[in-house]
Amino acid sequence: MLMRTAVVTVAAVLWASLASAQGHGYTPADIENGGLLYQANCTGCHGPEGDGVPSVNLGGGTFRRGTTDDELVKIILGGIPGTAMPPNSFSEGQAGTIVAYLRSLAGSAAGAKMIPGDADRGKALFEGKGQCLTCHSVAGAGARMAPALTDIGASRRAVELHRSLVEPSADIRSDARTVRVVMRDGSTITGRLLNQDSYTIQLLDSNARLRLLDKSAVRDFTIPKESPMPSYRDTLDEQELADLVAYLTSLKGRR
Repeated sequence: MLMRTAVVTVAAVLWASLASAQGHGYTPADIENGGLLYQANCTGCHGPEGDGVPSVNLGGGTFRRGTTDDELVKIILGGIPGTAMPPNSFSEGQAGTIVAYLRSLAGSAAGAKMIPGDADRGKALFEGKGQCLTCHSVAGAGARMAPALTDIGASRRAVELHRSLVEPSADIRSDARTVRVVMRDGSTITGRLLNQDSYTIQLLDSNARLRLLDKSAVRDFTIPKESPMPSYRDTLDEQELADLVAYLTSLKGRR
């Protein structure tokens, strides 16, 4: 019953987040792109939850220096003179997607009700029962089949991490996409997509080998919609999930 409640709660939180942001005319793609920009450029000061600066909570839905989306875009682009907030070189469209993401934070914050977890217990689960090191690594320890998690807590919110544990296929990030490649000679290669350009595909294959494939030798290239990561919905109980999330959010750099 606890597990069912947790899943329903997370689903409601994410639905409310999307509905709130879309109420401002944003699409899911806007929110996703804004989230990537925020995580790459803003979490160093503001943190993944938007509360990294004292007395400033970007995830709360209210802002001291701006109310409308246009005002918030101007603040992102121009900075705030006399404070640590610098001007930025984003385009107006990019700044708008960051606003979309901030609006979505407010929606999810309003519904996020997660029980406290213990990071030490979570670390034991990560390395033991959860078998996470068979695919992921932390500070160089573990496998390379899935993205390294050394600083995952600096860029991902607790509610997002919880969802990825119980519904891994619901939101597959670009750095975690798996691919299936069929070569012209009939051989098949599967692995994690690292990069691709007009001529090549770079991936880490199922044997953790780095592969550079010439697209002229590829017959078929597909990105499965299902994540290879297993769901922990029926493997971990509510407290264990909270503990594992607590450990993941504690990972903010090389340890």
